[in-house]
Amino acid sequence: MNEDNKIKKILITGITGFVGSHLADYVLENFPGVEILGLARWRSPTDNIRHILDKITLQFGDLLDPFSLKTILLKHKPDVIFHLAAQSYVTFSFLSPVATLNTNIIGTCNLLEAVKELKISSDYDPIIHICSSSEVYGQINKEDIPIKEDVPLRPASPYAVSKVAEDMLGYQYWLSWRIKTLRTRMFTHTGPRRGDVFVVSNFAKQIAAIEVGLAPSVIKVGNLESIRTFTDVRDAVRAYWMLITKCIPGGVYNIGGVETMKIREMLNRLLELSSIKNIKIEVDPARLRPSDVTLQIPSTEKFYKETGWKPKIKFEQTLEDTLNYWRIYYKKEKIK
Repeated sequence: MNEDNKIKKILITGITGFVGSHLADYVLENFPGVEILGLARWRSPTDNIRHILDKITLQFGDLLDPFSLKTILLKHKPDVIFHLAAQSYVTFSFLSPVATLNTNIIGTCNLLEAVKELKISSDYDPIIHICSSSEVYGQINKEDIPIKEDVPLRPASPYAVSKVAEDMLGYQYWLSWRIKTLRTRMFTHTGPRRGDVFVVSNFAKQIAAIEVGLAPSVIKVGNLESIRTFTDVRDAVRAYWMLITKCIPGGVYNIGGVETMKIREMLNRLLELSSIKNIKIEVDPARLRPSDVTLQIPSTEKFYKETGWKPKIKFEQTLEDTLNYWRIYYKKEKIK
């Protein structure tokens, strides 16, 4: 168990992404003495971290290149590694399962192997946060609601399969080599900067485009009957920091919000925030998955008992901030 003031340097894999960029923001705002390294591929867009590029240190490498990982770790030896990098789009995993499995499983194994080798050769012994997903639980039986960490894993997509393997690799390296892994199964989380292929951000982007006259007054949707429990990304990254400062290595934790609803209700709440009131809804068959997870309500009791974490940001604020993010995006596009 570590205290905040013992952490001098962290590495965030996937720092250019949605969660990684928000985690960097959180650490900079709350722990300004912590040095932030970010693993990024040379071609990764830096839009999400442009505002903090002068405050962090990017390290170019690739999870599929073990040499680059070991070189970075040997040089910098971060106290904590937040392993957030992944192919995280469920729908794409059906189209490209091999790439998803390679990135998420082999990439994670490469990272853990690099740490193991350095631990053996130089006593390097960081804490590693393995970011799994609630998708590992798959389609849940009603009697298993709320979902606890001991519910059987029934992955329903190649992405979910990759996250089961990533999750179990983290556990295995703890059992076999005492690599100090902590695993999280984060439920649905969203907010500004979320990629436009994810449901809340996608709907918000469509509404913002309609508002500025760049799209007809029709929102394309997939399955609106799925039930999700939503968390703001800014609450999520606060939970990740509490994880590595308060929890015991080897553990696995559900993290999720308290606001549960059908996707249809979420969309209706977004539509209420728009000045356009005649927007139609149209199902797009291309947005329907071959197999879907339609009931996700977490039990976060275990994590709460060890950390005291609770979400603070109301979902209405999350929706408004996400919609405003896309409004600003289209405002900039019109200026160009």
